[in-house]
Amino acid sequence: MPDEGRTGPHGGGGNADVPEIERPGGIDRRSLLKLVGAGALGAGAAAVLSSSAGASSVLRSARSSRLTSAKSGTIHIGYITPRTGALAGFAESDPFVLKKIRSTSQYHKGITVGGKRYSVKITVADSQSTTNRAAQVAQQLALSTKVDLILTANAPETTNPVASAAEQYHTPCLATVVPWESWYAGLGGDPLEPTKTFKYCTVFFFGMKEFAGTFLPMWERVQRETKADKVFAGMYPNDADGNAFREGFPPFAEKLGYTFVTGGSYTDGTSTYSSMIGKFKSGNCTFYSNAPLPPTFNTMWKQAITEGYKPKLATVAKVLLFPSTVAALGKLAENIATDAWWTPFSPYKSSLDGTTTHALAKEWQDSSGNLWWQSLGSSYSLFEVAVEAFKAVDTPHDHAAVAAALHKVHYTGMCGPIDFANGPAPGVGIILPVGVQWKPGKKIFGKKFPWEPFVVDNALNKHVKITGDLVAGTY
Repeated sequence: MPDEGRTGPHGGGGNADVPEIERPGGIDRRSLLKLVGAGALGAGAAAVLSSSAGASSVLRSARSSRLTSAKSGTIHIGYITPRTGALAGFAESDPFVLKKIRSTSQYHKGITVGGKRYSVKITVADSQSTTNRAAQVAQQLALSTKVDLILTANAPETTNPVASAAEQYHTPCLATVVPWESWYAGLGGDPLEPTKTFKYCTVFFFGMKEFAGTFLPMWERVQRETKADKVFAGMYPNDADGNAFREGFPPFAEKLGYTFVTGGSYTDGTSTYSSMIGKFKSGNCTFYSNAPLPPTFNTMWKQAITEGYKPKLATVAKVLLFPSTVAALGKLAENIATDAWWTPFSPYKSSLDGTTTHALAKEWQDSSGNLWWQSLGSSYSLFEVAVEAFKAVDTPHDHAAVAAALHKVHYTGMCGPIDFANGPAPGVGIILPVGVQWKPGKKIFGKKFPWEPFVVDNALNKHVKITGDLVAGTY
């Protein structure tokens, strides 16, 4: 069952947080969309979402229950993230973020909607890093728990089946930390012609344009300094993120004169990469791009170094985003670069209580003993956007109205400005990342850590301060 905590004038401010519920390279656009959809929503998850023969009657019953519950004066929010499994690193800061959110006036005293103050109850669920479980808990939150809004985060293995369930069961849903193309294609849209609107689903993050705008400036600087060949390796798995990268990222690099060498589409969890590594070595791939699951990358990278593949710069997505995953590689992670969608080095602050990025990161460090975490900002902003949407409607229990309000949110908060009405696709808000590189840590907020992500490139977001020098890899 989900974990539930109620805040506000009608609740006791519960803080229980542990959930139990929970193109180039030989692929055309039609194949891409088919693959991305398959990767985003596995067969088991699809079966869960299509197994309700009486879906229409269930929806009618749920709608009736919501109208009845309107008198209760409570807004019920579901929150689904991968607290366990291969993607658990993304959600490690969830308990801290939820405690912070529940302490804000809006969530502790209640949100005013249509002139009436409503208490807020948050039900937390663990997707267990699998599409099947994500779909199951989303269905339960929509139909049994009857939440007014589902928030979800951290890679398409969680966000996409949750969004699919929300769309099917007419429940407003907001996602983050998923490339918008992966999310959009997972719902059945075409990222190359993004005109379709999904009535109940929205997302904020960024996509291939922003990944390119973060990684390629770093490639160009290293290439100029080292005179390295403009050839890059692509390690992209056969899943939602991998297929989106394979189709969407290389064209940006090719416009700058880079040649793409694909390692081939592989299955998540593959244990031997010698053939791929040999291709990268023979192709003289001096730059490296990927988007795999963290355990997959650790296996491949160790094999690559052992077999003598050492690019001038490795830029990775979906992996090495957090200190805990870097620790698994140790010295082999030094100078690997990745994207950072949130850091303590920007001027942004909470729209709920004014907490700055610096203050949030320091409080996390002081309370947990851990270095700042990117998910602090993105998870926090989910709850900011929720408040913006609820304030714009007459009743929080009108799912169509709340969903429509989400599509119109335009505000500035912990992750900076987000505008859902003017993104690259309907219901998509963009936040701008920066490039970071992992290096031995210096003292930050009074404590030194073994490894730290230094901001080495802010080409896309000049508001974020540079904190380190970009250097070619010494793997």
